[in-house]
Amino acid sequence: MTDALFWYGCNMTRHAEIIRLGTRMLQAVGVGAQPVGGPAACCGSPKESTPRIAEGMANRTMQRFNQSGAAQVITWCPTCHMNLDDFMGATQGKQADSAHLAQVLWDRRQELAPLLTQQVGARVVIDLHMGNGTGVNQAVPGLLRLIPGLEVMDHPYRAPSYMCFGLASIPGALEDARANMLAAMEQTGADTLVTIFHSCHRELVGLERHAGIRVLNWVHLLAESLGWPYQDEYKAWRNSTDPEAAIGAERIAAAGEDAVRRLVLPELRRP
Repeated sequence: MTDALFWYGCNMTRHAEIIRLGTRMLQAVGVGAQPVGGPAACCGSPKESTPRIAEGMANRTMQRFNQSGAAQVITWCPTCHMNLDDFMGATQGKQADSAHLAQVLWDRRQELAPLLTQQVGARVVIDLHMGNGTGVNQAVPGLLRLIPGLEVMDHPYRAPSYMCFGLASIPGALEDARANMLAAMEQTGADTLVTIFHSCHRELVGLERHAGIRVLNWVHLLAESLGWPYQDEYKAWRNSTDPEAAIGAERIAAAGEDAVRRLVLPELRRP
């Protein structure tokens, strides 16, 4: 029987360091959570255009959760979080509580705060979005304010949709959101843009190269204050002048050259 599951979803394999850091942070505040994710633990949202397939994927994942005996499912992806509450649990009988990683850490802030010993000199604006029910818009700023030396700059702008992925199909929407975030940074004097979700991180890390700012996920900032080393390889690849060379021939061969060329490199080379 497992006390808790850390369900990072099916779309996080580009960001393995966030999975590892999130798991370690839960352990540090006394939450033993088994990481669960990848294609075999999908909420079904990638197949929403084919409802029967999506339903089958979601049901399989929900059955796995129920069979684990876990008392809590700790989420990362907002789509997974909403699907878990909206229809996965309704159709399969949700047997565990659920909460987002940021909310779990915020609820355990008394245990977390004494561990945040390293000064992090940064003035940050957070890429907050409207329309998600995960509690991150309150929890993430609160967590970052626990970090010594870090200033969270308040700004009223909230991007549409619940994460950047929801803007990708709307012409001009991502460009407008990026412009508004850069304007918020300039107006507040911030030097660091903080992402909340993986979709937003992938869309915004390119600004580090092109706009001369620092882009970090909130988990990265907590890790820096905890004194834990990490490497954001996705950001390094995205900002490289030659992503193929940055990944390396050996890793490309291990992952499957055809898949990397079709699915990974075009994403990394986007303007």
